[in-house]
Amino acid sequence: MATATSKATGPWSRLSAAEAAVNRAVAGSRVGTYFKLEARKSSFTKELRAGAATFVTMAYIISVNAAVLTDSGGPCTARDCTPVVATANNSTATTPPGPECTVVGANPGYEQCLARTKSDLIVATAVAAMAGSFAMGVFANLPLALAPGMGANAYFAYNMVGFHGSGPIGYRTALAVVMLEGVVFFALSAVGLRSRLARMIPRNIRLASAVGIGLFLAFTGLQAHQGVGLVGASPSTLVTLTACSDVDPATGACLSGTMRSPTFWLGAVGFLITATFLARDVKGSMIYGIVFVTVVSWIRGTAVTVFPDTAAGNAGFDYFKKVVDFHMIRTTAGRVSFAGFRHGNVWLALLTLLYVDVLDTTGTMYSMAEYGGFVVDGDGAGGGSFEGEYRAFLVDAGSTVLSAGLGSSTVTTYIESTAGIREGGRTGLTAITVAALFLASLFFGPLLMSVPPWAVGPSLVLVGAMMMRVARDIEWGDMKEGVPAFVTMALMPLSFSIANGIIAGLGVYVALHWYDWARHGYAKVSNALDERRNQVAAAAGGEVGPATAQDVV
Repeated sequence: MATATSKATGPWSRLSAAEAAVNRAVAGSRVGTYFKLEARKSSFTKELRAGAATFVTMAYIISVNAAVLTDSGGPCTARDCTPVVATANNSTATTPPGPECTVVGANPGYEQCLARTKSDLIVATAVAAMAGSFAMGVFANLPLALAPGMGANAYFAYNMVGFHGSGPIGYRTALAVVMLEGVVFFALSAVGLRSRLARMIPRNIRLASAVGIGLFLAFTGLQAHQGVGLVGASPSTLVTLTACSDVDPATGACLSGTMRSPTFWLGAVGFLITATFLARDVKGSMIYGIVFVTVVSWIRGTAVTVFPDTAAGNAGFDYFKKVVDFHMIRTTAGRVSFAGFRHGNVWLALLTLLYVDVLDTTGTMYSMAEYGGFVVDGDGAGGGSFEGEYRAFLVDAGSTVLSAGLGSSTVTTYIESTAGIREGGRTGLTAITVAALFLASLFFGPLLMSVPPWAVGPSLVLVGAMMMRVARDIEWGDMKEGVPAFVTMALMPLSFSIANGIIAGLGVYVALHWYDWARHGYAKVSNALDERRNQVAAAAGGEVGPATAQDVV
């Protein structure tokens, strides 16, 4: 028995001994000293495992962010559409494409441009996440991973640029807005105004903004173009239940077969898989549902295949079969243009992105620092501090500037970093490991390009569900706080605009509080005047007293 036990445990013992030797060697090296492995009671292999855990939980952003931003059309315009060829009376006439050619599935030339754009955005997302996470690890020495943020990407795609370029701001100008927002955030962080700016926003509006963005993401994930297609347009009720076997490619409205869409039911299974793993706190929960739905959708000849027997489907399948391929960005990088900044919509978008970025980044970083035990003073709500804080905010802002240059949206610190911290990650080596894994993902573009919308939609809905948790902290018992919060969160999905929700919520907040502010201000001024009068009276009394005494003498 002893011999059997020693044989069984021998390999594991040798492996543990080798791991311990590696950890001691790294801890005693310059690398271990720089990253403070011993001071933070961590080890090299523990940091590697923590980085892997963080990457697995947030790897979904590569395909999800690319899919969301591709909905904007990117640099694609009607000029990329294939001309319409008509034959009549044995003669052929070529008609230049009009704006209607950008409708989903309407023009093969435009679809090919969207495919190129999505390939570019997959690389842009991975590179932005890789660079941001690497810089966070090296310069701030924190186990925090960065990537283009959910919420900001949806605002960019659906409110700024609009679906296939139908919004008020062009793609190139929108990238310039993102870049300028990063520069402004960098400047605010450099001079120490970031936390003050965050504290200026009423707490309940901050909380409601997170809830509203969650509802916005969930609503996006339920629609046809970037989700499972459960809801669609209705001429009588605006929105209705669809999941139809036949839909209008432009509006998503149901044409026939309500609740008979095969891709919806496959997406629903993926939703349940992910939700089940989330409920059981399984690491990488967001990935499993996406992987299951995607793999099933790769099977050709089925009703749910992402490679139908069409020219586009065949081209997509040929690219998919490469499996490994390194793609160079061709259409989205360097497309920044400041020419459209004379329009008011641009400045509104800038303020909205800055607002979301300040709140999201500040809240996430302090939450992660508190969770990891890095906060050294303050309450962790924007008023405290943690080791590496100053450099961390600069890295976050600088990553946004890089992301805009690559053609992507605002970069932020990911809450999924808790997975790595929970695994014991305490230093920048965790973030560097995440960066290395994002680098590896760059070589699997054909696989990442073939993730269908009905695989991505459930993750958007569940991200929205997770953002609901802060709703319980809103002061619903005080109507002066609860009503503005409700307006903020309700208008974001219902007007399909994050900016509208923020503006309306702040407006209602001011309208309900101005009387209290005015009365408080009047009371302060009145008290100050009374105090001044008392001082003058006391001074006058002191002058009269001595003069009267001399007169008496």
